[in-house]
Amino acid sequence: QVQLVESGGGLVQPGGSLRLSCVASGSFVSIYNMRWYRQAPGNQRELVAVISSGGSTNYGDSVKGRFTISRDSAKNTVYLQMNRLKPEDTAVYSCNADVQRSDGYPNAYWGQGIQVTVSS
Repeated sequence: QVQLVESGGGLVQPGGSLRLSCVASGSFVSIYNMRWYRQAPGNQRELVAVISSGGSTNYGDSVKGRFTISRDSAKNTVYLQMNRLKPEDTAVYSCNADVQRSDGYPNAYWGQGIQVTVSS
């Protein structure tokens, strides 16, 4: 079994910063793409950022230039540095990873999600 656990969310004022972390644990061989998604009440889930195992990144248009995704493969961890936060960034943020399991089968896993609220 593979688990993803997010941390680092909370309440921040507009213009502030937060850093989210997501740690993968369990029985697996390797992790390929890792992603951050977010979903605000009444909205569809939105892809925020993705990073490949080689470090290539891609971002949603609404966060380009403000958010940075990175990973520490030795720690099985993906990060999301969020700067110049806006009230519209308020959402539940979830990490997602494509994992090669120890039994040889690939699968995608989700974290439980963490709340980020941007408000004065």
